[in-house]
Amino acid sequence: MDGPERFSTLPEYAFPRLRRLLDGHPPGGPPIEMTIGEPRHPFPDWVAGVLAEHAAGFGRYPPNEGAPGLLDAISGWIARRHGARIGRERLMALNGSREGLFNAVLALCPEVKRGRRPAVLMPNPFYQVYAVGALAAGAEPVAVPATAETGFLPDYAALPAELLDRTAVAFLCSPANPQGAVAGRGWLADLLALAERHDFAVFADECYSEIWRDAPPPGLLAVAAETGADPERAVVFNSLSKRSNLPGLRSGFVAGGAVGIARMRQLRAYAGAPLPLPLQQVAARAWTDEAHVEANRALYARKYADADRILAGVPGAGAPEGGFFLWLPVPCGDGEAAALRLWRETGVRVLPGAYLGRDDGRGNPGRGYVRVAMVAPADEVRDGLVRLCACLFG
Repeated sequence: MDGPERFSTLPEYAFPRLRRLLDGHPPGGPPIEMTIGEPRHPFPDWVAGVLAEHAAGFGRYPPNEGAPGLLDAISGWIARRHGARIGRERLMALNGSREGLFNAVLALCPEVKRGRRPAVLMPNPFYQVYAVGALAAGAEPVAVPATAETGFLPDYAALPAELLDRTAVAFLCSPANPQGAVAGRGWLADLLALAERHDFAVFADECYSEIWRDAPPPGLLAVAAETGADPERAVVFNSLSKRSNLPGLRSGFVAGGAVGIARMRQLRAYAGAPLPLPLQQVAARAWTDEAHVEANRALYARKYADADRILAGVPGAGAPEGGFFLWLPVPCGDGEAAALRLWRETGVRVLPGAYLGRDDGRGNPGRGYVRVAMVAPADEVRDGLVRLCACLFG
């Protein structure tokens, strides 16, 4: 296994880097945007009606932790989806899951662990907010390679005991962004056991959990309940952005142990922005409805099939286990050069994989890849993949 990468400076956000790379060059064809993970399928048609019905709620301050009806809707969804019983005291509504991913580190990461600066583990490549939250909390972000050799999941168990002993938080994203890998029940149980031995919490980013190819990905809450793990060890984040095509609603949740959630609620009371009540009503309705989620998943299934067909024969290519990103190895071994060539020659815009990773001294694990978002309508995604394949793999 390549070694972990420790750093002390903020990672630069990917999209300003991408604009600097591409915007000075004209596109080589009608532009197709395949960079950002912003769902473009229709959101449920009842959203506007629910919002209008409860518009008077804009005249009231919303509850800090979420309205009881929303918390009950989230609790009910967790019970149906994961078979875990999570009461209101173990939940908090979020103004988008990114708020929770950042603030949870501030609320739950100790200033010192075993007399030393605590470490926060994260996969490499990673969602930048993991590292920014760690740095804001005064912890040391440690990026652990998640490569083909490790099944695109971080091998935390292979880290030195000294590092694990001062670890306060280990981040996990399943299905993974950007690779689409899914952590199985055994993998999750092993991680919880490792967390128990070394006394750290697992923060599971499950925002892509409802977009999957063959079977629903297991969730950390279910595995924690099945194994009898300490509830404070399993902190789970999810949202309606991907599940319900409502990224602009900015509605998510965090679930964990009662003590940890109380600390997050306390931080939110001083520094957060609770979701307006009419938006909470929309969110509550969304968590109780699965028909639109199944319809959404069917649209992605078509795109999975198109990706399998178009990229057949391309080594390491194909649709993911879950989520809506393709993580494509490029023949030139340089995702940045490949993204620039693709834009200049075809007008297809993708994200260099290195922009999501950090150099561990032996190279950036994302360098040889591009991330391709399959969020547009199927015909547009199909056109983009055909152009991409002809340009980079033809």
